[in-house]
Amino acid sequence: MPRKKLPNSEDLLSHNLIIRVSETLFKKLEKLQKESHSPSIAEVSRKILNGQRIRIYQQDATMNPVMEELAGIRKELKSIGININQVVRKFNGAAAENQRSYYAMQTAELYKNVGEKVDRLLDMVSKLAEKWLQK
Repeated sequence: MPRKKLPNSEDLLSHNLIIRVSETLFKKLEKLQKESHSPSIAEVSRKILNGQRIRIYQQDATMNPVMEELAGIRKELKSIGININQVVRKFNGAAAENQRSYYAMQTAELYKNVGEKVDRLLDMVSKLAEKWLQK
């Protein structure tokens, strides 16, 4: 399958440019390429020559454990929600009063678990807000 034709033939990269650079400059370009998620050093060089902005992406490594815990809480809350839906479905289908009270007690216990997780979640979010909103 052939490549799509560009509407403007001036945008086509048709000329090769071969240059030599020092080791330190090459390492700087390599670092820029990795930080900007560019596909190649040539792409970074083209952006520099064209005067285009190079976006640098940074990741805060201190946030990894926090993000993992938040993802874990999300997963736990989702499973608790599924359990609550199942218990409520059984509650609505139960004919006997003692079965209904049993399912109501199960639902109350699951809601306690949700409350604990939400409290932990709010505590984490408040700590994150303090960190992010420092003046």
